[in-house]
Amino acid sequence: MGDFAGHGLDEDAFGEKAGLSALKTFDAFPKVKPTYTSPSARGGQFTLAVLILCTLLTFTELRTWWIGTEKHHFSVERGVGHELQLNLDIIVAMQCSDLHVNVQDAAMDRIVAGDRLTKEATNYALWTSGSRRSPVYQTVNQRTPARKAAEEEDSHVAHVLGHMRENPSRKFVKTPKIPRGSPTDACRIYGSLEGNKVQGDFHITARGHGYMEFGQPSHLDHSAFNFSHHINELSFGPHYPNLLNPLDKTTSATEAHFYKYQYFLSIVPTIFTKRRVSTPSGTLDPAAVPQPPTLDLQPATKKDKDGQVRHVANPGVNADAKSIFTNQYAAQSQSHEVNHNTIPGVFFKYDIEPVLLIVAEQRQSLLALLVRLVNVISGVIVGGGWMFQLTEWAYEVWGRRRRGGSIGSGVLDGKHEKL
Repeated sequence: MGDFAGHGLDEDAFGEKAGLSALKTFDAFPKVKPTYTSPSARGGQFTLAVLILCTLLTFTELRTWWIGTEKHHFSVERGVGHELQLNLDIIVAMQCSDLHVNVQDAAMDRIVAGDRLTKEATNYALWTSGSRRSPVYQTVNQRTPARKAAEEEDSHVAHVLGHMRENPSRKFVKTPKIPRGSPTDACRIYGSLEGNKVQGDFHITARGHGYMEFGQPSHLDHSAFNFSHHINELSFGPHYPNLLNPLDKTTSATEAHFYKYQYFLSIVPTIFTKRRVSTPSGTLDPAAVPQPPTLDLQPATKKDKDGQVRHVANPGVNADAKSIFTNQYAAQSQSHEVNHNTIPGVFFKYDIEPVLLIVAEQRQSLLALLVRLVNVISGVIVGGGWMFQLTEWAYEVWGRRRRGGSIGSGVLDGKHEKL
């Protein structure tokens, strides 16, 4: 009866093939018949919790991948820098005709900045009153929580590049109109200067004190001195008015006439980029670092108001919409009252660090994202299964002890009553 070949049939067709049957020894996945399993309310709750957790973790991984991660790299600045642009917007509580603004660098070049910057008479209270204070307003020695949050936000690549795309033609805000009856007791000095990319000093002093100018009165009465000031903006490099720098929106006030404010600035050239500048091992790849357009300058086609031709970045060289080249600086300040033998005023001393900071925002590959998603989801499912089994075991043990304590073993405290 078992001879299928005698009837012209293939006996292998009625059994398992030899190759597939040998694979049974490698089967590591347990199998349970459906008749041996039964659904429960607790199992449904655990399943729902695992699904919710998997969804949340998947959304978090996708969001992290979309935003990317930031890495900070330090390198030596390549090329030879020649010029450095200074952007200033400051309000001093003195008349414009009584102020002298000068820049002198380590190359002994002196710039009469007062002739290149714009001076406008204004009211000091308009810039320091509570109605005009922004959430990031602060005094020099005070940092509000809103200020800290704004500074932290402006240190991220996406936020900085967003500022670069916001109205790039915008320069400095207009001076507000002085209300009727308000005095013009202050001077607003604002504009951009080009200087040598070396250590330098920027001075705001009174007429007749400090640098002497020909053709002007040589002395100003000391009772007119008031170097209380509000720094609306102070930055170096290309002008991005929406970026918040350490001294932006800061105010310093004094009642003394002979008072000296000193700011010590340490400038660090910085590149914010979304391009990949690191090797697979995570180290910086010098060949992938974007080059700033300031390395290739060309004369401007138009002359400025003072008749001088300034150099501008060549827009056709190293144009990069995913990178922004700027300068960050750390600031320290000191202020004190001085005697009549010392020159009072507002002094900025800046030095340029020989390092280049590169803040790069990078995103993992799609394959890496899929691997992370598989790891997360599988880990949650396996962990949820083990947690469910442990919970069921604990619940079963607790139920047995509860039932065992109520039923007993038929012996009352091990004592027998004699009849």
